[in-house]
Amino acid sequence: MKHMKKAILFAAVCCMAFSGCGKSDDDAVEETTENTEIVESETIEELPIETEEEEIAIDDPNRNPLTGEAMDETIASQRPVTCMIGNTTDAMPQYGVGNADIIVEAPAEGGLTRLMTVYQDYADLPTIMSVRSCRHYYAYLSNEFEAIYVHYGQAIYATEMLKNFDDLNGLDGDLANVTFFRDSSRKSPHNAYINGESIIAGINKREYRTEHGSAYNNTFRFTAEDQQLASGEAAKVVEPGYSVNKPWFVYNESTGLYDRYQYKAAHIDGKTGEQLSFKNVIIRVCDYKVEPDGKYLDVKTASLGGHGKYISNGKAMDITWVKPVEDGVCTYYDADGNELELNPGKTCICITLNDAEDKIGVYASEEEFQASRN
Repeated sequence: MKHMKKAILFAAVCCMAFSGCGKSDDDAVEETTENTEIVESETIEELPIETEEEEIAIDDPNRNPLTGEAMDETIASQRPVTCMIGNTTDAMPQYGVGNADIIVEAPAEGGLTRLMTVYQDYADLPTIMSVRSCRHYYAYLSNEFEAIYVHYGQAIYATEMLKNFDDLNGLDGDLANVTFFRDSSRKSPHNAYINGESIIAGINKREYRTEHGSAYNNTFRFTAEDQQLASGEAAKVVEPGYSVNKPWFVYNESTGLYDRYQYKAAHIDGKTGEQLSFKNVIIRVCDYKVEPDGKYLDVKTASLGGHGKYISNGKAMDITWVKPVEDGVCTYYDADGNELELNPGKTCICITLNDAEDKIGVYASEEEFQASRN
């Protein structure tokens, strides 16, 4: 508890809110119609001091801030790009999801989920499809990385707030055939796509800032090299508890990664034919409410004492997270109140609603997992 007080106090002081450069008031936006299935303070000096090795792992400018892996400094210092991706069976196969450094998944309407891919190096990205519409809490999740946010339309609850974000919106007519295109072989609205060249064209057209602001504090910290979790329970299989696509992750001991499955099959990038795999899985439990229309969700991405799980290298441990305001950066902590350090590699962040927390599953074996589904 003492460590937790330290963590919350330190995060509240250091975790700063920020907003992207706003669009002009003349930018036209409209709602996209969706087809859904219905204390006592303690001084900062008393906090644990990072070792030299930890400082290198955290602050090395030649590391990708999203994965902790080696990267050219000029690319590592730029703002990433996030993109909304449809995650219904009609949107399959998805393209470009395997290129993401981070994937964030959260519930939308009717038990469906939507993905948000995060790319640090986006210049040479291949086709990314299908690009779908924004939910306001996804814009807040995007802003945790100070990213330029790509989406095709938005729910009505996001219309006004998006004026305060650096975004590329497919409903802005001047971006048609500049940033956004349609694949005639697919049925609308599941056929909108972008690529690295078109993203850069949109950023240049909007004249968005491409470097991180001086006040930005990266949401992740990484170990210098791959490590085993010091504590936690065996986690051969993990499921975040979504009711429609019912995804799960299986630890592959030969690769040290968690292979992802959903809709009763391997989750494949349609462009490469490869299964999505992650070094880290974070399950983040969030409060929510239903909007007055009875359809859309209002997921609360901020908390001074949120909780969840961190999964890596075959083990799962309890964590907490702190984000003082919605439009800010999230910081993760281990059970002792120390800032969480992730193993270098790709991460999948699963946002689980608080009333679905009992559906989160951590299993020591695949047999145990299969038994739970029978």
